[in-house]
Amino acid sequence: MRVLQVLAVSKILTSHLSRTHRPSASRQMSTAASSLKKSPIFRTLGLIGGKWIDAYDAKTIQVNNPSTGEIIAEVPFMGTLETNDAISSASDAFNSWSKLTAAERSKYLRKWYDLIMANKEELGQLITLEQGKPLKEALGEVNYGASFIEFFAEEAKRIYGDIIPATLGDRRLFVLKQPVGVVGAITPWNFPLAMITRKVGPALACGCTVVVKPSELTPLTALATAELALQAGIPPGVINVVMGNASKIGDALLASTQVRKITFTGSTAVGKKLMAGAAETVKRVSLELGGNAPCIVFDDADLDVAVKGTLAAKFRNSGQTCVCANRIIVQEGIYEKFAEAFSKAVRNLQVGDGFTEGVVQGPLINEAAVQKVQTFIQDAMSKGAKVLLGGKRHSLGMTFYEPTIVTDVKSEMLLASEEVFGPVAPILRFKTEEEAIHMANNTKAGLAAYIFTNNVQRTWRVSEALEYGLVGVNEGIISTEVAPFGGVKQSGLGREGSKYGIDEYLEVKYVCLGDMNRS
Repeated sequence: MRVLQVLAVSKILTSHLSRTHRPSASRQMSTAASSLKKSPIFRTLGLIGGKWIDAYDAKTIQVNNPSTGEIIAEVPFMGTLETNDAISSASDAFNSWSKLTAAERSKYLRKWYDLIMANKEELGQLITLEQGKPLKEALGEVNYGASFIEFFAEEAKRIYGDIIPATLGDRRLFVLKQPVGVVGAITPWNFPLAMITRKVGPALACGCTVVVKPSELTPLTALATAELALQAGIPPGVINVVMGNASKIGDALLASTQVRKITFTGSTAVGKKLMAGAAETVKRVSLELGGNAPCIVFDDADLDVAVKGTLAAKFRNSGQTCVCANRIIVQEGIYEKFAEAFSKAVRNLQVGDGFTEGVVQGPLINEAAVQKVQTFIQDAMSKGAKVLLGGKRHSLGMTFYEPTIVTDVKSEMLLASEEVFGPVAPILRFKTEEEAIHMANNTKAGLAAYIFTNNVQRTWRVSEALEYGLVGVNEGIISTEVAPFGGVKQSGLGREGSKYGIDEYLEVKYVCLGDMNRS
């Protein structure tokens, strides 16, 4: 989405402020938290059948602010029983929701979009509180997330069937598209609003109903978004939200014969388990899994464009996105110049609490994320890599980490072979175009890739040769609601967004009408 691109790139490239955490940040955060808790969209209970409920055994789980460690709220720690009730609620609601006209469903979705945008500021603050990303970036996510609801509100009215020329004169052959049924939507913590709307938008547009399982780390944004759906008049049971025991909730969704589809964004390891579990009841699955995105910078690239695009692709959300540049592969003729210019730009990135003006990098989500980053860097250094910039925890403490650049990275290092999911930019060197393509494709992942070159012929050659679902050329942020999002190889199955994304929630039915010539 263009708005998101402008926000992310402008924040990253124009920030020349001190990297010191401002004293006013904690006051701003405290004020935002107090204000949000009084808001009608602030919910801390699960949603089943239009009712806000606690866990049946009254167990709860804390939601913490990653910037401070402070407890924001406690939410229900739900499991099998609550999930089964949510599934039953969604199944009951499906009978009526699926029978509404496309125009009626479209109006509900449009009203939901309007309410999301009307509550944009509070939703953005909530994302920053529980996820940690800078407020401007969080507001960009609200824009991006809302765009899926708007897009699929319109696309609901464009679900067309077909008429097939019959092979016999007394036959008529029709193709209908009908909703799959109840959908289990399992979403991650890094985009607590957009990953929900990107799944629920097309599901509801088709006539499906959903059981959403948000991350236990960031459930408040999901609950607030569901509250706005109720305010929009979307009937009880069409959207249900359960959170808590991830394995029990997931198992319940997989075991139920009423759930006809699972859509999941998260790690490849969990995606494989869901895919295997879905086989028992032969569910449809959509999986958006991990990546290992290459960012290839050729000798003929515009240096400024390459630095700008690579910054945006690498450091958005502190490097915690599946499409973040995980390997920066630079041609030897521009390697030194790029590393110098890139380092200069990265030094200017302001780290701090997301409510502080000018901050472009917040904390990592938790201590485990920091430990992973440190392990990857230690592995690289033990094998000959050099830390050009950063490489350690930030002086702010907690889970803040310095924006880091590592050079002389080789393919056998963890930084090159696995997804770091943090603010670490490994720079690798290559000689020829063929070598760059081989390095880029030498991975089990295949989600996103980036190319920087001014050679038009090379643009086409390399784009077609890369084994990835998304390719950005001279651009670091390429996600938009109007284009298909998804990967190949072990980065997943299916596509989200665009006209292609709605097909993931539809069944194709063939109808043969016979004896048409009888008088």
